[in-house]
Amino acid sequence: MPKNDWPGGGARSPRRTVFRVAAAMVCVALAAASVVLGVVTGTSRETDAAPTAQPSATASAPPTRPVPTAAPTAVPVASFDRAALSIDDPASLWVVVNKQRSLRPADYSPSDLVTVPVAHTWQPQLRQEASAAAAAMFAAAREEAGLSLASNSAYRGFAAQARVYSALVNAEGVASADQSIARPGNSEHQTGLAIDVGAESGRCSLNPCFADTPEGLWLTQNSVRFGFLLRYPADKVAVTGYEFEPWHFRYIGTDLAVEMRSGGVSTLEEFFGLPPAPGYP
Repeated sequence: MPKNDWPGGGARSPRRTVFRVAAAMVCVALAAASVVLGVVTGTSRETDAAPTAQPSATASAPPTRPVPTAAPTAVPVASFDRAALSIDDPASLWVVVNKQRSLRPADYSPSDLVTVPVAHTWQPQLRQEASAAAAAMFAAAREEAGLSLASNSAYRGFAAQARVYSALVNAEGVASADQSIARPGNSEHQTGLAIDVGAESGRCSLNPCFADTPEGLWLTQNSVRFGFLLRYPADKVAVTGYEFEPWHFRYIGTDLAVEMRSGGVSTLEEFFGLPPAPGYP
C-alpha cells in the first residue's frame, strides 16, 4: 500500500506511528500491572467488589443482654390472731366485760394485784403487767410533755363495786346509775385492768371536759403506745352502753392496742365482732 493510503487519508508520519505504538505498549503494561495488583490486594477487576471489612481486634464487643432473674417470692403478711387470747376468761388481758357480758365467776378477783407507783387520789392497784404499763405511761407524760397525771381509781372488787353502785342508785336512780357505772360483776375495774386517769391538779377529774385538757389530749394520742385503750368513746355510747368517759383507760396490751388503732376500731365489741351492749339483759 502506498504511504499516503493509510486509513484516514494522508501520509502517516513515522514519528506519529512510533508514538502510537509506544502508547499501546504502555496501555498493555498498565493492564498487566493492574491484574498483578488485584491478585496482591485481593480485589477483582472483573467484579470490582470492595474488599470485605475485617473486624478490628480492638473493637468493643456488643453489650451483653442481662439474664432475667426470677422475681423475689412475696412474703405473706401474717394476719392478727384475734383468737390468741380468750375474751371470756376473766384472767385474760383481752377479756370483754360489758352489760351483756358478766364476769364468771361474778366475784372474780385477780391473783397478781400490785400497788401502782403513781400519784393518786386513792391508793391504786392493778394487775402486775397493767401496773408497770401505767407507771411507764405516767412517766412518759411528764418527760415528754411536762404533764403530771394522777390515778383517780383503779381496781375495785365485787364488794367495793356494789357499794359504789348502790350509792349512785340511791342518789340518781337505776337508769341514771346504769349509764355511768357498772353493776358489780360487770365492771372492768373488777378485772384489775382498768384505771381512771386525771390531771394531778384535779382539773376536770372524772368529767367529760377532761378530754380537752392537755393531759386528756396527750392520753388520747399516746395511751396506745403503752397498751391502753380509751374504753368509752363519745361516738360509741350505743355500742358500749356507757356515756363518754375520757378518763377511763383499759389495759389490753400493746399488740391489740396498736392493731385496733391501725385498723380504726375503737371498741372491743366491734373488734371482736360482738353485739352492742346498750343495756342489761
